[in-house]
Amino acid sequence: MSDDKRQPECNIGLTGHVDHGKTTVVAALSGTWAAHHSEELKRGITIKLGYADTVFRKCPKCQEPECYTTAEKCPVHNVATDCLRKVSFVDAPGHESLMATMLSGSALMDGAMLIISAAEDCPQPQTREHLVALEIIGVKNIVIVQNKIDAVDQEKVEANYRQIVEFTKGTIAEGAPIIPVSALHCANIDYLIGTLQERIPTPRRDPTKPARLYVARSFDVNMPGMTVDKLRGGVVGGSLLQGKFNVGDEIEIRPGTKIEQGGKVSYEPICTFISSLMSGSTVVSEVGPGGLVGLGTMLDPTLTKADSLVGSVVGKPGSLPPTRVELKLKVTLLDRVVGTKEMQKVEHLKARENLMLVVGSSVTVGAVTAAYKDDAQLLLKRPVCVEDGARVAISRMLAGRWRLIGYGFVQ
Repeated sequence: MSDDKRQPECNIGLTGHVDHGKTTVVAALSGTWAAHHSEELKRGITIKLGYADTVFRKCPKCQEPECYTTAEKCPVHNVATDCLRKVSFVDAPGHESLMATMLSGSALMDGAMLIISAAEDCPQPQTREHLVALEIIGVKNIVIVQNKIDAVDQEKVEANYRQIVEFTKGTIAEGAPIIPVSALHCANIDYLIGTLQERIPTPRRDPTKPARLYVARSFDVNMPGMTVDKLRGGVVGGSLLQGKFNVGDEIEIRPGTKIEQGGKVSYEPICTFISSLMSGSTVVSEVGPGGLVGLGTMLDPTLTKADSLVGSVVGKPGSLPPTRVELKLKVTLLDRVVGTKEMQKVEHLKARENLMLVVGSSVTVGAVTAAYKDDAQLLLKRPVCVEDGARVAISRMLAGRWRLIGYGFVQ
C-alpha cells in the first residue's frame, strides 16, 4: 500500500483563539483547507470539526531541521523522501460560542498544537480556555505554534514569545516547545514537522480490545433525486480508540434513536452492519485505531443526516458501556472561569441549575438534582453512553455563553 493510502496512526488537534490561523496551519502542513462548510467559507472561521491527513517525510540528504517535509520528492536534492508516518489533523473551532464543538473534538486528539498569533497579546480568552480544556480532557502532548510572525516586527515577536512563556507557567504546556511560523508563507514548517514528530508520538494501542469509536460526524452521502436502487446507507465518521472493524461486521450504536411514546422519551440502541470503510479518501477492508475513519452502514440515511448521530459510541453488539440518563460525578471545579477577560471566581454547583457536559464526543445538558462539596448528580436532557471513571468537562452558562468551570469523573 502506498504511503498516502495507509491509515493515519495519530490524531493531532489544532486549538487556540479564533482567527489565530489554525486552519491555515493545517493547510501549510497538509495542503488541505479543512474548512468545507458553506458558512465557514463565508465567515472565514471554523464552525464544525475539520479534518485533513498528511504524511510526514524526511529527506535522506538534507540536514535537520530542513530535512522534514510532506513532499514526496525533495526539491533541493531531487530524491525520494522517506515516509515517517501518516497523521490526521483535527481542526477545532476557536470562537467562544463553539466551545462545545472544541471540547468534543479534543476527545479524539492524541496530542495538540496550541496556535497563538504573534500579532496579538497573549493570552486571549480562548487561548486560555482551550489550554484548560486540553488539560481537562487529558491531552498532555502539546506543541505551541507562534503563528503570523510575518505580520509584525521582530521586537513584537520576541515580546509575544515572552508572554507565551509566562502564560504557560504552571500549566500542562509549561516547557512545551514554541515554534515561530508563518503558515501563510509556509515559513519554518519543516521545523514544526520535526517538533511534532518528537513531541507527539503515536500512542500505543491495543487492537485486541473491543472496538470503540466516538462519532464526530454523521451524514447522508446520497444526492437529491438519486434512484432507489442506487441509494447508499448512512455514514458515521470518527476515531477508533481501540479494537478494529472489518467490512461486514455487525455494530451497535448508542444511545441510538429517540423514541417518544405516551409522553415519555427513551432511546433505543441501533444495530446494523458495516457495508464499507474509508480511511481519509481511501476505501479499505479493515480499520484499526488511529486517524479518522468513515463507516458506511446499512442504516436508513435519514438516521445519520446532518450530524444527527454525533456524540454516539459505536462498537460490537453487547460490548458498549450502558446508556445513562443520570450521571453521578466526582467534581473538581476551577478557581476561576476561563474564556472571559474578567476571570471571575467559580461558584459551587447549585441544585436545579443546568450545566453543559461533554463526555467523549457527546455534548448534553444536565440539570443538577443534588450537589455536595465535590459530588453531584445530574439528570440529562440527552443520554450518553459512558463507562465508570470517564472524564467529563463541565460548563456553566454565564453572560449568555457556556463557560468552562471544571471537570468530573463518572461514578
